[in-house]
Amino acid sequence: MFIHQYTFIGILALVALLFGPITIIIGLLLGPRKPNPVKNGTYECGLQTIGDTWVRFRAQYYLFALIFVVFDVEAIFLLPWAVAYHKLGLLALIDAAIFILILVLGLVYAWVKDALEWW
Repeated sequence: MFIHQYTFIGILALVALLFGPITIIIGLLLGPRKPNPVKNGTYECGLQTIGDTWVRFRAQYYLFALIFVVFDVEAIFLLPWAVAYHKLGLLALIDAAIFILILVLGLVYAWVKDALEWW
């Protein structure tokens, strides 16, 4: 009986692992093969590049993206806590408050360092 409970999960995991390689192999076997210089050329927004194609971006854009990811992950961690809030005790509330406090301190630090400024 115990094994039958996890059979569906095993089948789903097997299908998930095999789906990617099988679709790639089918595409390679059934896809057209007519390469030419136009198809093999670099395509960027339909236009040929003029001048230097390597442009330096400010590191601040990456910092902004990392801060967004941190707070996005925060939401993912707090959602299960909020769903099970009534079943959790005072210790879980204190843990969540400490978690939020650490993230707020990180936000204040990023704000002081002007990592949130776009220009």
